[in-house]
Amino acid sequence: MATKKAKNLASTRKSEGMRETIIRAATEIINEKSYALATLTGIAATLDMRDAALYYYFPNKQALAYACHRSSLERFEQLLNKSDEAGGTGEEKLRHLIRSMLAESAVNGPQLYFGDYSYLEAAQRKAITEWADRLKTILIRFLKEGMADGSIVQCEPELVTELLLGMLIWMAKWAPSVEGLTVDRMMNAFDALVFRGLERGHTLSAKAHPHKA
Repeated sequence: MATKKAKNLASTRKSEGMRETIIRAATEIINEKSYALATLTGIAATLDMRDAALYYYFPNKQALAYACHRSSLERFEQLLNKSDEAGGTGEEKLRHLIRSMLAESAVNGPQLYFGDYSYLEAAQRKAITEWADRLKTILIRFLKEGMADGSIVQCEPELVTELLLGMLIWMAKWAPSVEGLTVDRMMNAFDALVFRGLERGHTLSAKAHPHKA
């Protein structure tokens, strides 16, 4: 009996591992080609699998894409919680989150971020929207904490959150094509574009930098 249970457990773990492998490959292909152009045949081919084997794990492309969104949200939520637990100022939490997201994606592959998911069923769209909104609320809180503790300039946190997520969405699409890309290089880019604009000491003013005709 113990041997049978051990075999079943090993089989379950193997199945879960393959499911995660499929989700990672599908996420990369959807990010690269879009949902409309991604095909189960193409996803299976990247894994040297037959289409029939892929259907064992996911009945159709829509179900696979939904699994990709859920997996990405789970990963993002874990990183958000860890950044929150790390403590510090609002800016420090935000820096921790972005660096950890870049590092985690370098190891586990890109996430299917809060992009378009109109192709999902109504119940699936509702679940993803509610989950994403809940996670955005945490990110908004980081910004508000930074505004309160003085590490982040006064801004519209809801709008800034959408801009940050938009940057990360596109990062997943074009960054892999940049030769020799590292987490440090990506973080330096975020630092130059985001944090030097958010940090109070680097706030630009119209008087300091007048427009040149």
